[in-house]
Amino acid sequence: MTSRTGKQAAVLLAFVFPALLFYAVFVLAPAIGGVGYSLTNWNGLNPSYQFVGAANYVEALTDDPYFLNAVGFTLKYVAAMVILQNALAIALAVLVESRRRSKAWYRTIFFMPNMISLIIGGFMWLYIFTKVLPYMAEHSVLKMLDQSWIGDARFSFLAILIVSLWGGVGYLMVIYMAALQGVPAQLKEAAAIDGANGWQTFRHITLPMIYPALTIGVFLTLSSSFKAFDAVYALTGGGPGRATQVIALNIFEEAFKSSNRYGYANAKAVILFAAVLVITLIQLWIMKRREVES
Repeated sequence: MTSRTGKQAAVLLAFVFPALLFYAVFVLAPAIGGVGYSLTNWNGLNPSYQFVGAANYVEALTDDPYFLNAVGFTLKYVAAMVILQNALAIALAVLVESRRRSKAWYRTIFFMPNMISLIIGGFMWLYIFTKVLPYMAEHSVLKMLDQSWIGDARFSFLAILIVSLWGGVGYLMVIYMAALQGVPAQLKEAAAIDGANGWQTFRHITLPMIYPALTIGVFLTLSSSFKAFDAVYALTGGGPGRATQVIALNIFEEAFKSSNRYGYANAKAVILFAAVLVITLIQLWIMKRREVES
């Protein structure tokens, strides 16, 4: 029996080994190397560099106003995305699931933006914000559309949210639709017989039963929002000025554009990784407890 178990384990390991090797070489090794470089003053090109210890981390957290501003903007962006993206995804999932016909068409239409690279979608929306909306405002009564969507920090934040939601809501909608299909119809019918309206049924029956999917949705939104780059880079490039610069874009500019401080940029990347790890673990712990209680 032990020999058979050993053979099965060896066979499974043989199948998994190529993927593990690929992951170790192209993900784990660069990540570990990045942590090492974050303790140096390497510029990304010079073969010689010096060990500076935690100096990069201290500078990033105490003496880099651009990075701290990027952290503040990213937190505001994450908060808006977690609430809006999940709320819209659940609303669309309920709306599409309630339809008896053309369900597959609506699901495909809402999911299609997720199939397009967000940086390409960002350039498409840049044209819409700078050309299409002003034209519509000029030739219709929708004068409110003629705004400085890219040049004004208030509207550029809204533009980034619109593009990000456009690109990500469909993916979460499919997850929530799958969860809604697992809610027993008998429970909804019983609630309707007891006099519950649609909102009460959703709040007290449907929502608790799709809570595991909500945990996944919030987790995905948190991790993707903290790493946001494509939409911001395509729409505003972090501008006007640095008003819409997210952490990932700040790291990119630090490493490859402004000063080529590769070691310093790696320190910021490690800070971002640690923050995302801690926040997502706390989120999973809190929401898993809520799943058990509900």
